[in-house]
Amino acid sequence: RTIGDRIGEAKASGNLGNTLKILGQFDEAVVCCQRHLDISREQGDKVGEARALYNIGNVYHAKGKHLSWNTAQDPGYLPQEVKDTLQKASEYYERNLSLVKELGDRAAQGRAYGNLGNTQYLLGNFSEAIAFHKERLAIAKEFGDKAAERRAYSNLGNAHIFLGRFDVSAEYYKKTLQLSRQLRDQAVEAQACYSLGNTCTLLQDYEKAIEYHLRHLVIAQELGDR
Repeated sequence: RTIGDRIGEAKASGNLGNTLKILGQFDEAVVCCQRHLDISREQGDKVGEARALYNIGNVYHAKGKHLSWNTAQDPGYLPQEVKDTLQKASEYYERNLSLVKELGDRAAQGRAYGNLGNTQYLLGNFSEAIAFHKERLAIAKEFGDKAAERRAYSNLGNAHIFLGRFDVSAEYYKKTLQLSRQLRDQAVEAQACYSLGNTCTLLQDYEKAIEYHLRHLVIAQELGDR
C-alpha cells in the first residue's frame, strides 16, 4: 500500500484470506478475498480475478463443511444455513469456471469442476455432481494427473451410491483401487477396499464383501491405524 502496488496488495489480501480460512475465521477470510477480487477487477487482472473467485468459493466450501460436521447427516439433508453457504461456494466456483474457460486454463477448469462436483454432492444434487466429476476426470486424464483421476473415480463411486446404482459404484471403486495401488498409497487403497466391501454388501455379494473388508483390515493393521 505504501508504494502504491495495487497488484501486490491484491495478492497479499488473497494470501491473508487463504490463511484466515485455514484458521477457521471464514467471515474475515471472505473480506480479504473480496478485496483481492475488487482490486484485480479494478486493475483488469483476469488471472487474479479468477484466482480470487476460486478462493472465495473455497472459503464458503470450507465454512459449509465446517458447519455440517455438527450435523452427522447424509448429503442433501442439511440445515438451511449450511445449504446457503454451499450454494454460495457453488456460485463462486461457477463464476471462476466461466472465467478460466475464457482464459483457456484447462488445469484451473479441472480444479473448478472437482470442487463443483463436491459442493453439489454435499447439497444432495447427485446427478449434477456426477456430471461435474466426469468433466474433472476427463481433464485429469488429459494431464496424466493420476491422483486427480483417482479422486474423481472415488467421488463418482460415492455419488452413484446415493442414486442406488451400486454396480456402477463398484466399477468406479475398482478403478480407485487400481490407481491407489499404482500410486502406492496404502491409506487410499484401504479406503477403496472399505467402499468396495460396503458396495458388495449392498449388491448382496457377501463373499466378495468379506474379501475387501479383510484387505481393509490388513492394511489398517499394517499402518497401525486404530
